[in-house]
Amino acid sequence: MAAKRTAQAVWENDLIHGHGTVQSTSGAFGALPVSWAARTESSDGKTSPEELLAAAHASCFCMALSAGLGRQQKPPRHLSVRATATFDKVGDGWKVTTMELHVTGTVPGLTAAEFEAAAKAAGQGCPISGALKGNVAISVEAKLEP
Repeated sequence: MAAKRTAQAVWENDLIHGHGTVQSTSGAFGALPVSWAARTESSDGKTSPEELLAAAHASCFCMALSAGLGRQQKPPRHLSVRATATFDKVGDGWKVTTMELHVTGTVPGLTAAEFEAAAKAAGQGCPISGALKGNVAISVEAKLEP
């Protein structure tokens, strides 16, 4: 059965001077302020589509890595992922050009090389990576902690 998730955004005024909000319809998060300046300059307490994309990728990657480690019978005790989406001017338009995933984890019984291999596989296999593949360069850096 397919799962559908919905978010809603509203916008007022032109691109440069305008502002808006984005919110989940599930109630998981209320109205978050967004603006063009938050995308291209300083966030000033506002979010951006790229920050939300990075959040989605970080959480998806955590789940994919946890699942992969579980299949190896070595579930993680702790995973922490920082995802950074780069939004840049390309030609006449703007584009998300890269997504950098930095993961640290505590996984009993796993070597650093095994952790790195599992992280690389999760970076290729998580659904958000799949949605970005071929359009956004994705990199994964993994560090196993004791």
